[in-house]
Amino acid sequence: MITRSALLLASLLLCSCDDSTTTTSSSSGATTAGGSAPWFLDEAAERGIEFTWESGRSGDYHLPEITGGGVALFDMDGDEDLDLYFVQGGGPVPVSPEARNDDGARSSNQIYRNDGGVFVNVTEGSGADDTGYGMGVAAGDFDNDGDIDLYVTNLGSNVLLRNDGTGHFQDVTAESGVGDELWGASAAWLDYDRDGDLDLYVLNYINWEPRKCLNSLNQPGYCSPDTFGRPAGDVLYRNKGDGRFEDVTREAGISAARGNGMGIGCADFTGNGFVDIFIANDGMPDQLWINGGDGTFRDEAMMMGCAVDDDGKAKAGMGVALGDIDDDGDQDILVCNLRRETDSFHENRGTYFTDRTGLSGLRQTTRPYTRFGMGLVDFDNDGLLDLFQANGDISWSKGNVDGFAQPNMLLRGTTGGRFEVVSLQSAASARISRGAAFGDIDGDGNIDMVVVNMDAPAAVMMNQVGRGGPGAVRVRLLDANGRPAHGAILSGRLGERRVTITMQPAYSYLASNEPIVHVGLGTATSLDDVQVTWPDGTTTGVDSLDAGNHVIRQQ
Repeated sequence: MITRSALLLASLLLCSCDDSTTTTSSSSGATTAGGSAPWFLDEAAERGIEFTWESGRSGDYHLPEITGGGVALFDMDGDEDLDLYFVQGGGPVPVSPEARNDDGARSSNQIYRNDGGVFVNVTEGSGADDTGYGMGVAAGDFDNDGDIDLYVTNLGSNVLLRNDGTGHFQDVTAESGVGDELWGASAAWLDYDRDGDLDLYVLNYINWEPRKCLNSLNQPGYCSPDTFGRPAGDVLYRNKGDGRFEDVTREAGISAARGNGMGIGCADFTGNGFVDIFIANDGMPDQLWINGGDGTFRDEAMMMGCAVDDDGKAKAGMGVALGDIDDDGDQDILVCNLRRETDSFHENRGTYFTDRTGLSGLRQTTRPYTRFGMGLVDFDNDGLLDLFQANGDISWSKGNVDGFAQPNMLLRGTTGGRFEVVSLQSAASARISRGAAFGDIDGDGNIDMVVVNMDAPAAVMMNQVGRGGPGAVRVRLLDANGRPAHGAILSGRLGERRVTITMQPAYSYLASNEPIVHVGLGTATSLDDVQVTWPDGTTTGVDSLDAGNHVIRQQ
Protein backbone atom coordinates (compact mmCIF):
# COMPACT_ATOMS: atom_id res chain seq x y z
CA MET A 1 0.00 0.00 0.00
CA ILE A 2 1.36 3.42 -0.97
CA THR A 3 0.91 5.85 1.92
CA ARG A 4 0.29 9.58 1.73
CA SER A 5 3.74 10.17 3.24
CA ALA A 6 5.33 8.09 0.49
CA LEU A 7 3.54 10.07 -2.18
CA LEU A 8 4.68 13.32 -0.62
CA LEU A 9 8.26 12.10 -0.44
CA ALA A 10 8.12 11.03 -4.06
CA SER A 11 6.88 14.45 -5.13
CA LEU A 12 9.73 16.13 -3.24
CA LEU A 13 12.29 13.89 -4.88
CA LEU A 14 10.88 14.71 -8.29
CA CYS A 15 11.09 18.41 -7.49
CA SER A 16 14.73 18.08 -6.51
CA CYS A 17 15.69 16.45 -9.78
CA ASP A 18 14.31 18.88 -12.33
CA ASP A 19 12.79 22.34 -12.71
CA SER A 20 9.20 21.31 -13.34
CA THR A 21 6.51 22.67 -11.04
CA THR A 22 4.17 20.63 -8.88
CA THR A 23 0.50 21.46 -9.06
CA THR A 24 -1.20 21.11 -5.69
CA SER A 25 -3.32 24.24 -5.47
CA SER A 26 -5.50 26.66 -7.33
CA SER A 27 -4.20 29.98 -8.60
CA SER A 28 -5.96 31.87 -5.80
CA GLY A 29 -4.57 30.16 -2.75
CA ALA A 30 -2.29 27.64 -1.10
CA THR A 31 -3.72 24.30 -0.02
CA THR A 32 -2.48 21.40 2.02
CA ALA A 33 -0.80 18.50 0.27
CA GLY A 34 -3.96 16.49 0.72
CA GLY A 35 -6.10 19.10 -1.00
CA SER A 36 -7.98 20.46 2.03
CA ALA A 37 -8.97 24.10 2.62
CA PRO A 38 -6.46 26.74 1.53
CA TRP A 39 -4.11 28.32 4.06
CA PHE A 40 -4.15 31.63 2.13
CA LEU A 41 -6.24 33.42 -0.48
CA ASP A 42 -4.99 36.27 -2.66
CA GLU A 43 -7.40 39.15 -2.01
CA ALA A 44 -5.38 42.02 -3.49
CA ALA A 45 -8.14 43.20 -5.81
CA GLU A 46 -10.91 42.87 -3.22
CA ARG A 47 -8.86 44.88 -0.73
CA GLY A 48 -8.05 47.70 -3.14
CA ILE A 49 -4.43 46.89 -3.97
CA GLU A 50 -3.33 47.50 -7.54
CA PHE A 51 0.43 47.53 -7.66
CA THR A 52 3.00 46.06 -10.02
CA TRP A 53 6.73 46.41 -9.52
CA GLU A 54 7.88 47.66 -12.91
CA SER A 55 11.33 46.34 -13.74
CA GLY A 56 11.74 48.32 -16.95
CA ARG A 57 13.06 45.23 -18.74
CA SER A 58 14.50 46.38 -22.06
CA GLY A 59 16.10 43.19 -23.34
CA ASP A 60 19.57 44.32 -22.33
CA TYR A 61 19.52 42.17 -19.17
CA HIS A 62 20.54 44.83 -16.67
CA LEU A 63 21.00 43.13 -13.31
CA PRO A 64 18.98 45.62 -11.18
CA GLU A 65 15.77 44.78 -13.03
CA ILE A 66 15.77 41.20 -11.71
CA THR A 67 16.39 42.06 -8.02
CA GLY A 68 13.69 44.52 -6.81
CA GLY A 69 11.10 45.32 -5.19
CA GLY A 70 10.46 46.00 -1.55
CA VAL A 71 7.41 46.38 0.67
CA ALA A 72 6.56 47.55 4.19
CA LEU A 73 3.63 46.78 6.49
CA PHE A 74 3.57 49.55 9.11
CA ASP A 75 1.21 51.91 10.95
CA MET A 76 1.69 55.27 9.25
CA ASP A 77 -1.10 57.20 11.03
CA GLY A 78 -1.18 55.78 14.56
CA ASP A 79 -4.59 54.10 14.26
CA GLU A 80 -3.12 50.69 15.19
CA ASP A 81 -3.70 48.96 11.88
CA LEU A 82 -1.20 48.13 9.16
CA ASP A 83 -0.80 50.42 6.19
CA LEU A 84 1.16 49.40 3.12
CA TYR A 85 4.11 50.91 1.26
CA PHE A 86 5.43 49.62 -2.06
CA VAL A 87 8.83 50.56 -3.46
CA GLN A 88 8.74 51.02 -7.23
CA GLY A 89 11.35 50.47 -9.95
CA GLY A 90 9.24 52.36 -12.38
CA GLY A 91 10.96 52.38 -15.72
CA PRO A 92 14.15 51.61 -17.62
CA VAL A 93 17.14 50.94 -15.39
CA PRO A 94 19.26 54.09 -15.04
CA VAL A 95 22.55 52.79 -16.39
CA SER A 96 24.81 55.75 -15.66
CA PRO A 97 25.62 57.22 -12.22
CA GLU A 98 24.24 60.57 -13.36
CA ALA A 99 20.91 59.05 -14.37
CA ARG A 100 20.49 57.28 -11.01
CA ASN A 101 19.85 60.55 -9.21
CA ASP A 102 17.63 61.99 -11.91
CA ASP A 103 13.92 61.58 -11.16
CA GLY A 104 13.16 61.36 -14.87
CA ALA A 105 9.71 60.02 -15.74
CA ARG A 106 9.73 56.89 -13.59
CA SER A 107 6.65 55.76 -11.71
CA SER A 108 6.70 56.56 -7.99
CA ASN A 109 6.54 54.48 -4.85
CA GLN A 110 2.97 53.89 -3.65
CA ILE A 111 1.41 54.16 -0.18
CA TYR A 112 -1.96 52.70 0.85
CA ARG A 113 -3.96 53.52 3.98
CA ASN A 114 -5.74 50.64 5.70
CA ASP A 115 -9.42 51.42 6.27
CA GLY A 116 -10.82 48.40 8.10
CA GLY A 117 -8.92 45.86 6.01
CA VAL A 118 -9.58 47.63 2.71
CA PHE A 119 -6.85 49.85 1.32
CA VAL A 120 -7.04 53.33 -0.19
CA ASN A 121 -4.22 54.66 -2.34
CA VAL A 122 -3.16 57.95 -0.70
CA THR A 123 0.11 58.44 -2.58
CA GLU A 124 -0.83 61.74 -4.18
CA GLY A 125 0.23 64.57 -1.90
CA SER A 126 1.69 62.21 0.70
CA GLY A 127 5.34 63.10 0.10
CA ALA A 128 6.14 59.38 0.04
CA ASP A 129 6.17 59.18 -3.76
CA ASP A 130 9.90 58.86 -4.34
CA THR A 131 10.75 58.19 -7.98
CA GLY A 132 14.20 56.66 -7.63
CA TYR A 133 14.80 53.22 -9.10
CA GLY A 134 13.66 51.54 -5.89
CA MET A 135 14.77 48.40 -4.11
CA GLY A 136 13.88 48.06 -0.41
CA VAL A 137 12.42 49.82 2.62
CA ALA A 138 12.93 49.91 6.39
CA ALA A 139 10.28 51.36 8.73
CA GLY A 140 11.15 52.82 12.13
CA ASP A 141 10.71 55.90 14.32
CA PHE A 142 14.18 57.45 14.03
CA ASP A 143 13.31 60.75 15.75
CA ASN A 144 11.32 59.31 18.69
CA ASP A 145 8.22 61.40 17.97
CA GLY A 146 5.87 58.40 17.97
CA ASP A 147 5.47 58.24 14.19
CA ILE A 148 6.95 55.57 11.94
CA ASP A 149 9.34 56.91 9.30
CA LEU A 150 10.58 55.23 6.11
CA TYR A 151 14.04 54.67 4.69
CA VAL A 152 14.03 53.70 1.02
CA THR A 153 16.99 52.07 -0.75
CA ASN A 154 17.54 52.77 -4.43
CA LEU A 155 19.90 52.16 -7.30
CA GLY A 156 21.29 55.61 -6.62
CA SER A 157 20.60 57.97 -3.74
CA ASN A 158 18.61 56.47 -0.87
CA VAL A 159 15.84 58.51 0.75
CA LEU A 160 14.74 59.14 4.37
CA LEU A 161 11.08 60.11 4.67
CA ARG A 162 10.05 61.67 8.00
CA ASN A 163 6.43 61.00 9.04
CA ASP A 164 4.51 63.93 10.54
CA GLY A 165 1.99 61.57 12.17
CA THR A 166 -0.86 62.10 9.73
CA GLY A 167 0.47 59.95 6.94
CA HIS A 168 2.34 62.80 5.27
CA PHE A 169 6.08 62.53 4.75
CA GLN A 170 8.95 64.95 4.29
CA ASP A 171 12.18 64.11 2.50
CA VAL A 172 14.87 64.83 5.11
CA THR A 173 17.67 62.91 3.41
CA ALA A 174 20.01 65.87 2.93
CA GLU A 175 19.83 67.24 6.47
CA SER A 176 19.96 63.77 8.05
CA GLY A 177 23.06 62.70 6.13
CA VAL A 178 21.90 59.21 5.08
CA GLY A 179 21.66 59.63 1.29
CA ASP A 180 24.05 56.82 0.35
CA GLU A 181 24.36 56.71 -3.45
CA LEU A 182 25.44 53.13 -4.17
CA TRP A 183 23.12 50.22 -5.06
CA GLY A 184 21.15 49.81 -1.85
CA ALA A 185 19.45 46.54 -0.96
CA SER A 186 17.94 45.67 2.45
CA ALA A 187 18.22 48.03 5.42
CA ALA A 188 17.46 47.79 9.13
CA TRP A 189 16.81 50.13 12.04
CA LEU A 190 18.51 49.01 15.26
CA ASP A 191 19.81 50.50 18.49
CA TYR A 192 23.33 49.09 18.38
CA ASP A 193 24.73 51.45 21.05
CA ARG A 194 21.77 51.16 23.47
CA ASP A 195 21.32 54.94 23.73
CA GLY A 196 17.56 54.89 23.16
CA ASP A 197 17.35 55.94 19.50
CA LEU A 198 17.45 53.97 16.28
CA ASP A 199 20.61 53.68 14.25
CA LEU A 200 20.61 52.52 10.62
CA TYR A 201 22.42 49.72 8.79
CA VAL A 202 22.29 49.85 4.97
CA LEU A 203 23.33 46.95 2.73
CA ASN A 204 24.87 47.72 -0.62
CA TYR A 205 24.98 45.07 -3.33
CA ILE A 206 27.67 45.59 -5.99
CA ASN A 207 29.38 48.46 -7.76
CA TRP A 208 27.40 47.80 -10.87
CA GLU A 209 27.87 48.92 -14.45
CA PRO A 210 26.15 47.62 -17.62
CA ARG A 211 27.79 44.53 -19.11
CA LYS A 212 26.87 41.84 -21.61
CA CYS A 213 26.75 38.23 -20.40
CA LEU A 214 25.61 34.86 -21.71
CA ASN A 215 23.58 32.27 -19.82
CA SER A 216 24.09 28.50 -19.69
CA LEU A 217 22.37 28.19 -23.09
CA ASN A 218 24.89 30.61 -24.63
CA GLN A 219 22.16 33.21 -24.97
CA PRO A 220 22.08 36.78 -23.60
CA GLY A 221 21.25 36.74 -19.88
CA TYR A 222 21.83 38.40 -16.54
CA CYS A 223 25.41 38.62 -15.30
CA SER A 224 26.27 36.94 -12.02
CA PRO A 225 27.62 39.29 -9.33
CA ASP A 226 31.09 37.78 -9.52
CA THR A 227 31.28 39.07 -13.10
CA PHE A 228 31.89 42.52 -11.67
CA GLY A 229 34.24 41.53 -8.84
CA ARG A 230 33.28 44.71 -7.06
CA PRO A 231 31.26 44.13 -3.89
CA ALA A 232 29.96 47.38 -2.44
CA GLY A 233 30.62 48.36 1.15
CA ASP A 234 27.74 48.51 3.61
CA VAL A 235 27.10 51.61 5.71
CA LEU A 236 26.39 52.00 9.44
CA TYR A 237 24.85 55.29 10.52
CA ARG A 238 24.78 56.31 14.20
CA ASN A 239 21.76 58.35 15.24
CA LYS A 240 22.98 61.58 16.89
CA GLY A 241 19.56 62.21 18.46
CA ASP A 242 18.95 65.55 16.76
CA GLY A 243 17.65 64.34 13.40
CA ARG A 244 21.14 63.83 12.01
CA PHE A 245 23.25 60.71 11.53
CA GLU A 246 26.97 60.09 11.57
CA ASP A 247 28.62 57.59 9.21
CA VAL A 248 30.54 55.34 11.61
CA THR A 249 31.24 52.51 9.16
CA ARG A 250 35.00 52.74 9.51
CA GLU A 251 35.13 53.44 13.25
CA ALA A 252 32.75 50.56 13.98
CA GLY A 253 34.86 48.10 11.96
CA ILE A 254 32.15 47.40 9.36
CA SER A 255 34.48 48.49 6.55
CA ALA A 256 36.87 45.64 7.39
CA ALA A 257 34.97 43.29 5.07
CA ARG A 258 32.79 43.68 1.99
CA GLY A 259 30.16 41.47 0.46
CA ASN A 260 27.35 41.43 -2.09
CA GLY A 261 24.76 42.18 0.59
CA MET A 262 21.11 41.33 0.01
CA GLY A 263 19.38 40.20 3.24
CA ILE A 264 19.73 41.23 6.88
CA GLY A 265 18.73 39.94 10.32
CA CYS A 266 19.44 41.70 13.63
CA ALA A 267 19.40 40.04 17.06
CA ASP A 268 21.60 39.37 20.07
CA PHE A 269 23.06 36.10 18.83
CA THR A 270 25.65 35.77 21.63
CA GLY A 271 23.61 36.77 24.69
CA ASN A 272 25.89 39.66 25.71
CA GLY A 273 23.02 42.17 25.67
CA PHE A 274 23.97 43.99 22.46
CA VAL A 275 22.35 43.53 19.06
CA ASP A 276 24.42 41.82 16.37
CA ILE A 277 23.98 41.93 12.58
CA PHE A 278 23.81 38.98 10.17
CA ILE A 279 24.25 39.69 6.45
CA ALA A 280 23.38 37.31 3.59
CA ASN A 281 25.82 37.89 0.72
CA ASP A 282 25.24 36.80 -2.86
CA GLY A 283 28.01 34.40 -3.90
CA MET A 284 30.32 35.38 -1.04
CA PRO A 285 30.63 34.19 2.58
CA ASP A 286 27.89 35.57 4.79
CA GLN A 287 28.83 37.90 7.63
CA LEU A 288 27.95 37.95 11.32
CA TRP A 289 28.93 41.26 12.84
CA ILE A 290 29.27 40.67 16.58
CA ASN A 291 28.67 43.80 18.66
CA GLY A 292 31.50 44.34 21.15
CA GLY A 293 29.43 46.72 23.27
CA ASP A 294 31.95 49.51 22.76
CA GLY A 295 30.68 50.77 19.42
CA THR A 296 32.72 48.29 17.37
CA PHE A 297 31.89 45.08 15.48
CA ARG A 298 33.89 42.07 14.33
CA ASP A 299 32.84 39.64 11.60
CA GLU A 300 32.79 36.28 13.41
CA ALA A 301 30.74 34.36 10.83
CA MET A 302 33.56 32.09 9.72
CA MET A 303 34.75 31.37 13.26
CA MET A 304 31.20 30.72 14.51
CA GLY A 305 30.20 28.52 11.59
CA CYS A 306 27.56 30.54 9.72
CA ALA A 307 29.57 32.07 6.85
CA VAL A 308 29.30 29.03 4.56
CA ASP A 309 27.42 25.73 4.53
CA ASP A 310 28.67 22.44 5.98
CA ASP A 311 30.44 21.71 2.69
CA GLY A 312 32.41 24.95 2.99
CA LYS A 313 30.49 26.56 0.14
CA ALA A 314 29.48 30.21 -0.04
CA LYS A 315 26.00 30.39 -1.54
CA ALA A 316 23.94 33.06 -3.28
CA GLY A 317 22.34 34.44 -0.10
CA MET A 318 19.15 36.44 -0.61
CA GLY A 319 16.59 36.58 2.20
CA VAL A 320 17.10 36.10 5.94
CA ALA A 321 14.70 34.85 8.62
CA LEU A 322 15.35 34.41 12.35
CA GLY A 323 13.67 32.22 14.95
CA ASP A 324 14.32 30.07 17.99
CA ILE A 325 13.53 26.75 16.31
CA ASP A 326 14.97 24.57 19.10
CA ASP A 327 13.54 26.49 22.10
CA ASP A 328 16.94 27.07 23.68
CA GLY A 329 16.50 30.81 24.09
CA ASP A 330 18.65 32.12 21.25
CA GLN A 331 18.01 33.02 17.63
CA ASP A 332 18.74 30.58 14.81
CA ILE A 333 19.38 31.81 11.27
CA LEU A 334 17.79 30.73 7.99
CA VAL A 335 19.19 31.97 4.66
CA CYS A 336 17.57 31.25 1.31
CA ASN A 337 19.65 30.85 -1.82
CA LEU A 338 19.77 30.18 -5.54
CA ARG A 339 18.21 27.34 -7.54
CA ARG A 340 20.31 24.18 -7.18
CA GLU A 341 21.54 25.47 -3.82
CA THR A 342 19.75 24.47 -0.65
CA ASP A 343 18.68 26.80 2.10
CA SER A 344 21.24 27.33 4.87
CA PHE A 345 19.78 26.70 8.32
CA HIS A 346 22.27 27.65 11.04
CA GLU A 347 21.34 26.41 14.52
CA ASN A 348 22.67 28.70 17.26
CA ARG A 349 24.56 26.81 19.98
CA GLY A 350 25.47 29.95 21.92
CA THR A 351 29.13 30.23 20.93
CA TYR A 352 28.90 28.62 17.49
CA PHE A 353 26.41 27.52 14.81
CA THR A 354 25.79 24.12 13.25
CA ASP A 355 24.29 23.50 9.82
CA ARG A 356 21.07 21.58 10.31
CA THR A 357 19.56 22.17 6.87
CA GLY A 358 19.30 18.44 6.20
CA LEU A 359 17.82 17.64 9.60
CA SER A 360 15.17 20.34 9.13
CA GLY A 361 13.85 18.78 5.92
CA LEU A 362 14.84 21.80 3.81
CA ARG A 363 17.76 20.41 1.85
CA GLN A 364 15.91 18.76 -1.05
CA THR A 365 12.69 20.71 -0.67
CA THR A 366 14.20 24.11 -1.41
CA ARG A 367 16.81 23.17 -4.01
CA PRO A 368 14.65 23.53 -7.19
CA TYR A 369 13.84 27.21 -6.56
CA THR A 370 15.53 30.61 -6.34
CA ARG A 371 14.21 32.12 -3.12
CA PHE A 372 14.11 35.77 -2.05
CA GLY A 373 11.56 37.06 0.49
CA MET A 374 10.67 34.73 3.35
CA GLY A 375 9.41 34.51 6.88
CA LEU A 376 9.48 32.10 9.82
CA VAL A 377 5.96 32.76 11.10
CA ASP A 378 3.36 30.71 12.96
CA PHE A 379 0.58 30.92 10.38
CA ASP A 380 -1.68 28.22 11.87
CA ASN A 381 -1.14 29.26 15.53
CA ASP A 382 -0.10 25.79 16.62
CA GLY A 383 2.89 27.20 18.52
CA LEU A 384 5.45 26.18 15.90
CA LEU A 385 7.07 28.40 13.28
CA ASP A 386 6.06 27.80 9.66
CA LEU A 387 8.00 28.94 6.59
CA PHE A 388 6.98 30.88 3.49
CA GLN A 389 9.38 31.55 0.61
CA ALA A 390 8.82 33.88 -2.36
CA ASN A 391 10.46 32.39 -5.44
CA GLY A 392 11.51 33.52 -8.88
CA ASP A 393 14.53 32.70 -10.95
CA ILE A 394 17.28 35.00 -12.20
CA SER A 395 18.05 32.93 -15.28
CA TRP A 396 15.86 31.25 -17.87
CA SER A 397 14.86 27.74 -16.81
CA LYS A 398 13.15 25.03 -18.81
CA GLY A 399 9.62 24.37 -17.56
CA ASN A 400 9.15 27.74 -15.88
CA VAL A 401 6.32 30.00 -16.97
CA ASP A 402 7.90 32.89 -18.97
CA GLY A 403 11.29 31.33 -18.24
CA PHE A 404 11.81 32.99 -14.84
CA ALA A 405 8.59 32.47 -12.88
CA GLN A 406 8.49 29.86 -10.11
CA PRO A 407 5.85 28.77 -7.60
CA ASN A 408 6.16 30.14 -4.08
CA MET A 409 6.51 27.65 -1.24
CA LEU A 410 4.73 27.15 2.07
CA LEU A 411 5.98 24.70 4.69
CA ARG A 412 4.48 23.69 8.04
CA GLY A 413 6.71 23.62 11.08
CA THR A 414 6.60 20.34 13.00
CA THR A 415 8.06 19.13 16.26
CA GLY A 416 11.80 18.58 16.30
CA GLY A 417 12.49 21.64 14.16
CA ARG A 418 11.45 20.02 10.88
CA PHE A 419 9.36 21.40 8.03
CA GLU A 420 6.99 19.66 5.64
CA VAL A 421 5.45 20.98 2.44
CA VAL A 422 1.95 22.37 2.76
CA SER A 423 1.59 23.59 -0.78
CA LEU A 424 3.22 24.51 -4.04
CA GLN A 425 1.33 26.94 -6.23
CA SER A 426 0.32 25.71 -9.62
CA ALA A 427 2.43 26.56 -12.64
CA ALA A 428 -0.35 28.84 -13.88
CA SER A 429 -0.05 31.02 -10.75
CA ALA A 430 3.76 31.18 -10.69
CA ARG A 431 5.35 34.63 -10.72
CA ILE A 432 8.79 36.18 -10.35
CA SER A 433 8.40 36.99 -6.66
CA ARG A 434 10.80 39.10 -4.62
CA GLY A 435 9.98 41.07 -1.46
CA ALA A 436 7.56 39.62 1.09
CA ALA A 437 6.21 41.31 4.23
CA PHE A 438 4.24 39.71 7.07
CA GLY A 439 1.61 41.07 9.45
CA ASP A 440 -2.05 40.99 10.52
CA ILE A 441 -3.73 43.08 7.83
CA ASP A 442 -7.39 42.60 8.82
CA GLY A 443 -7.01 42.54 12.61
CA ASP A 444 -8.24 38.97 13.07
CA GLY A 445 -5.20 37.86 15.05
CA ASN A 446 -3.60 35.86 12.22
CA ILE A 447 -0.51 36.66 10.15
CA ASP A 448 -1.15 37.60 6.51
CA MET A 449 1.47 38.46 3.90
CA VAL A 450 2.10 40.72 0.94
CA VAL A 451 4.30 39.47 -1.91
CA VAL A 452 5.80 41.74 -4.56
CA ASN A 453 6.04 40.26 -8.05
CA MET A 454 8.23 41.48 -10.87
CA ASP A 455 6.13 42.92 -13.71
CA ALA A 456 2.98 41.30 -12.29
CA PRO A 457 0.40 42.34 -9.69
CA ALA A 458 1.42 42.11 -6.04
CA ALA A 459 -0.38 39.45 -4.00
CA VAL A 460 -2.15 40.17 -0.70
CA MET A 461 -2.35 36.71 0.83
CA MET A 462 -4.97 36.57 3.59
CA ASN A 463 -4.64 33.90 6.25
CA GLN A 464 -7.43 31.32 6.30
CA VAL A 465 -5.83 28.54 8.34
CA GLY A 466 -5.62 30.52 11.58
CA ARG A 467 -9.34 31.28 11.72
CA GLY A 468 -11.27 29.31 14.29
CA GLY A 469 -8.08 27.78 15.63
CA PRO A 470 -6.35 28.05 19.00
CA GLY A 471 -5.58 31.76 18.62
CA ALA A 472 -2.41 33.67 19.40
CA VAL A 473 -0.90 36.02 21.94
CA ARG A 474 0.11 39.19 20.12
CA VAL A 475 2.26 41.68 22.00
CA ARG A 476 3.32 45.17 21.02
CA LEU A 477 6.57 45.99 22.81
CA LEU A 478 6.95 49.76 23.22
CA ASP A 479 10.00 51.48 24.64
CA ALA A 480 9.97 54.46 26.99
CA ASN A 481 9.38 56.78 24.01
CA GLY A 482 6.30 54.81 22.97
CA ARG A 483 7.81 53.48 19.76
CA PRO A 484 8.26 49.80 18.78
CA ALA A 485 11.29 48.54 20.69
CA HIS A 486 13.47 47.10 17.93
CA GLY A 487 15.61 44.36 19.43
CA ALA A 488 13.48 43.73 22.52
CA ILE A 489 13.29 40.03 23.45
CA LEU A 490 10.15 38.35 24.80
CA SER A 491 10.24 34.90 26.35
CA GLY A 492 7.42 32.94 27.94
CA ARG A 493 6.27 29.49 28.88
CA LEU A 494 3.95 27.82 26.35
CA GLY A 495 2.84 24.60 27.96
CA GLU A 496 5.99 22.55 28.54
CA ARG A 497 8.08 24.72 26.21
CA ARG A 498 9.70 28.09 26.67
CA VAL A 499 9.60 30.24 23.54
CA THR A 500 11.81 33.24 22.80
CA ILE A 501 11.18 35.86 20.11
CA THR A 502 13.15 38.98 19.15
CA MET A 503 10.98 41.90 18.00
CA GLN A 504 12.67 43.18 14.84
CA PRO A 505 10.74 44.22 11.70
CA ALA A 506 13.77 43.89 9.38
CA TYR A 507 13.83 40.36 7.96
CA SER A 508 12.82 38.65 4.71
CA TYR A 509 14.18 40.53 1.68
CA LEU A 510 13.91 44.28 0.97
CA ALA A 511 11.03 44.33 3.47
CA SER A 512 9.78 45.73 6.75
CA ASN A 513 7.28 43.63 8.69
CA GLU A 514 4.72 44.22 11.43
CA PRO A 515 6.63 45.16 14.61
CA ILE A 516 4.97 42.67 16.92
CA VAL A 517 5.60 39.47 18.83
CA HIS A 518 3.16 36.78 17.66
CA VAL A 519 2.95 33.52 19.62
CA GLY A 520 0.46 30.86 18.51
CA LEU A 521 -1.02 29.10 21.54
CA GLY A 522 -1.39 25.61 20.10
CA THR A 523 -2.80 23.42 22.89
CA ALA A 524 -1.97 25.96 25.61
CA THR A 525 -4.51 28.41 26.99
CA SER A 526 -2.08 31.24 27.78
CA LEU A 527 1.53 32.38 27.59
CA ASP A 528 2.88 32.31 31.14
CA ASP A 529 5.89 33.60 33.06
CA VAL A 530 6.53 36.28 30.45
CA GLN A 531 9.75 38.27 30.56
CA VAL A 532 10.73 41.13 28.27
CA THR A 533 14.36 42.17 27.96
CA TRP A 534 14.56 45.70 26.58
CA PRO A 535 17.36 46.91 24.28
CA ASP A 536 19.03 48.73 27.20
CA GLY A 537 19.19 45.52 29.24
CA THR A 538 16.36 46.26 31.69
CA THR A 539 13.55 43.73 32.10
CA THR A 540 9.80 43.63 32.62
CA GLY A 541 7.87 40.61 33.89
CA VAL A 542 4.22 39.63 33.33
CA ASP A 543 2.57 36.60 34.96
CA SER A 544 0.33 35.52 32.10
CA LEU A 545 -1.07 36.64 28.74
CA ASP A 546 -4.26 35.21 27.20
CA ALA A 547 -5.06 35.04 23.49
CA GLY A 548 -5.52 38.48 21.97
CA ASN A 549 -3.70 41.78 21.63
CA HIS A 550 -1.51 43.16 24.40
CA VAL A 551 0.84 46.09 24.94
CA ILE A 552 3.88 45.96 27.22
CA ARG A 553 5.63 49.28 27.66
CA GLN A 554 9.03 49.91 29.13
CA GLN A 555 8.88 51.95 32.33
